[in-house]
Amino acid sequence: MLDIKAVNYMGFWQLGNTSVRSAMRIRDGLIALSTSTIQGNIRKGEGDAAFRRLLGECGVVSLGEDSTNSVGRKWRSAMGKLGFIYPEIKGHVGFTQKDLGPLDVITPAGWNLIRAETVAAMQECYLRALVTPLSPTGDGRTFSPLCWTLALLLALEKRVGEPAISFIEMARIVQTTTPTVDVDKVADHILELRSQRNAAERKRIFDRAVYESGADEVGCKPHTFIDYADMNIRYLKATGMVQAKGKGIALIPEKHALAVALSKQILSDQPLLDLYRSLCNGTPLPTDNAIIAHQVLEDLMEKLQMYGISYSIVGRPLDTPAHINQVRYEIEELISEKKEELYAQEQAHQWQEIAAYMELIASRKDRLRLGPDTEIRIPKAEAPAYLEWILWRAFLAIDTLSNKPYEMRRFKIDQDFLPVSTAPGNGPDLVAEFQDCVVVIEVTLSESSRQEAMEGEPVRRHVADLMMQYNKPVYGLFIANRIDSNTAETFRIGVWYTKDDERLELHIVPFTLLQFSSFFKSLFIKNTASPAAVIDLMSKCEVYRSQCEAPQWKAKINDVVQCLI
Repeated sequence: MLDIKAVNYMGFWQLGNTSVRSAMRIRDGLIALSTSTIQGNIRKGEGDAAFRRLLGECGVVSLGEDSTNSVGRKWRSAMGKLGFIYPEIKGHVGFTQKDLGPLDVITPAGWNLIRAETVAAMQECYLRALVTPLSPTGDGRTFSPLCWTLALLLALEKRVGEPAISFIEMARIVQTTTPTVDVDKVADHILELRSQRNAAERKRIFDRAVYESGADEVGCKPHTFIDYADMNIRYLKATGMVQAKGKGIALIPEKHALAVALSKQILSDQPLLDLYRSLCNGTPLPTDNAIIAHQVLEDLMEKLQMYGISYSIVGRPLDTPAHINQVRYEIEELISEKKEELYAQEQAHQWQEIAAYMELIASRKDRLRLGPDTEIRIPKAEAPAYLEWILWRAFLAIDTLSNKPYEMRRFKIDQDFLPVSTAPGNGPDLVAEFQDCVVVIEVTLSESSRQEAMEGEPVRRHVADLMMQYNKPVYGLFIANRIDSNTAETFRIGVWYTKDDERLELHIVPFTLLQFSSFFKSLFIKNTASPAAVIDLMSKCEVYRSQCEAPQWKAKINDVVQCLI
């Protein structure tokens, strides 16, 4: 077994906390705090309880039994650690709370995150936070775990040609080392662990032995390595610098030049007050310097050619970092759109995974094993976003869309094409435009009689709005785990009056998620996937609208689905 102690183990570094695993959701909590009256009063008894209630009322967390109000404390801790609210200054550190800022009040960096409207802008906020070298090395200096990870990725790229780290390599080596050890030495140990695992016939037994031996040395439970690695990887991905590769991570090619610049500023001996002030204001990035910004832009221009994207900077002002970075943002957006189009083309081959995700959401569980080494997971708090995401993927798989994949969805996705949030209000969740028709897709996890109150009017309004916008048929597809009969009755009647009292006949059909999943699978099993097949399903269900009331209509819809699968 690999001698990990030779790497100079320093204990775990943590970018966040394991209770707030998804860094991107911290923004939702900040927005809730910014609109409240409790800013600066979110600790100690009533403050903890008030913050917990606020997060629950705003839909940021699901409130269960929590007599200690730990949810509020953990979210407060995550926000403070990243400098989005002023963190608590404790102990003899040479400065006071007053020197930094008012405790638990949103910082300039936090307001930047709140105001960020695009995923790229949000990721830059996390990047500025995580490049701040605030983790102790044990020798009086501090370092940035993000920059350390980037340095290791680049070192591995020089050795084996690929800047990638597997999950077990992150768990057992990367997150337990610091830059006090030579980066090449740590890279050697990563490759040694990789070689031993590749040679192991039974990978799961090998992994368990690695974690158990580490737990004996460190004095923790074996699963601690997994929990911290899962959390650290999520926070690293929130910066937009790395993407998923299996369960591990890989450097995003378009970020290579920036990674090189960041890997040169790992260690720091700056006063802690200066570092905390930098964190709370948004730590400067190398691209804030014109020379480095231009180097990063040149690297991006080469990537454009790889993707076959035409773009000209002729006539664009490139005299300041702001001007250069504006061009960079535009190029990164073009590359992102191209990648999404390529991702869309792959979805027809991923139909089994898509169906599995639908069934997982329908089961109300958070994970499903698809094979010995394959497991899909949905964080419980993110299930609504994943429901929109998986229906988006389903219609990408059905294919022949007239609109682009990024035009079809209204929710934001990250560099791994995973959902960052649900679609904003005042519009449909998804709009799939085909040559001969438009399908408006609306989804919800609401199941009670409140379902009709929450969804009945908005869904009908969204379909009616698009009927007046398009000069072709518009259909509404409503999907939920359970269809309440009041909701079904609203769609069965299917009427909307415009401001001019024009009566519109709406074509909205409700399906349970399991019904649609079964139908979706049958399309690919029978090789009949097409928009026409979906419209045929809905049309067959609509035949019974005028012939029965809601409970009977739901039964007829189920009969139609069963006949078609």
